Amino acid sequence: MTVTNLRPNMDNWPERVDLAAAFRWTARLNLHEAVANHFSLAINEEGTRFLMNPNQMHFSRIRASDLIVVDANDPDTLTGPDAPDPTAWGLHGGIHRHCPHARCAMHVHSIHATVLASLVDSTLPPIDQNCATFFNRYVIDDGYGGLAFENEGERCAALLTDPKKKVMIMGNHGVMVIGETVAETFNRLYYFERAAETYIRALQTGRPLRVLSDEVAEKTARELEAYPEQDTRHLAELKAILDDEGSNYAS
Repeated sequence: MTVTNLRPNMDNWPERVDLAAAFRWTARLNLHEAVANHFSLAINEEGTRFLMNPNQMHFSRIRASDLIVVDANDPDTLTGPDAPDPTAWGLHGGIHRHCPHARCAMHVHSIHATVLASLVDSTLPPIDQNCATFFNRYVIDDGYGGLAFENEGERCAALLTDPKKKVMIMGNHGVMVIGETVAETFNRLYYFERAAETYIRALQTGRPLRVLSDEVAEKTARELEAYPEQDTRHLAELKAILDDEGSNYAS
């Protein structure tokens, strides 16, 4: 069972536990990059206060109690004792400030998504079921301007205003995935990396691709969006594995 909260001042405990589990599993899948990537989860109605990983702590060590609380509207955020990484503040602060539908935001430099983001044409054609999941449901950022400090974060946030498009393929950078919950967002991140890997490996064969029609791709995407509880069951199973192993993620 998940460890009960015994620490003081640890509000939003279930959300903290879910987010900590997502960090741990992302590291296990090697989707992270050293201590450079960040996840966040809104904890107020407006979406402007959010949980985030501490500055430069490895995903494989993060516990629920380690998560910091950040206010996207507080200009003194970077001067406090628990200040987030400046690029995390710029990118995630911008998203939570301007995209209230993005309750959870996960940014990584995972290998296959980043390879896709490095191509002149970063579109993801629907060559299989996983790729079809994202048909017409992502945006490509082709305006990379350097590290994601505040100006870059504001620019990226402006690309995520369409609630239907919950993945941003960040050209020359990586990927940003958004959602309403940790489970939904992590599930989307997982499947996007799988889809990108399938596409990249298919390209490596040098053979023609079998691309689904727009009609079938859209039908498949809608069916998967309505598929019951896959995201919550996915995360629940990962937490059960961590619990069985005696992980301290939920402490």
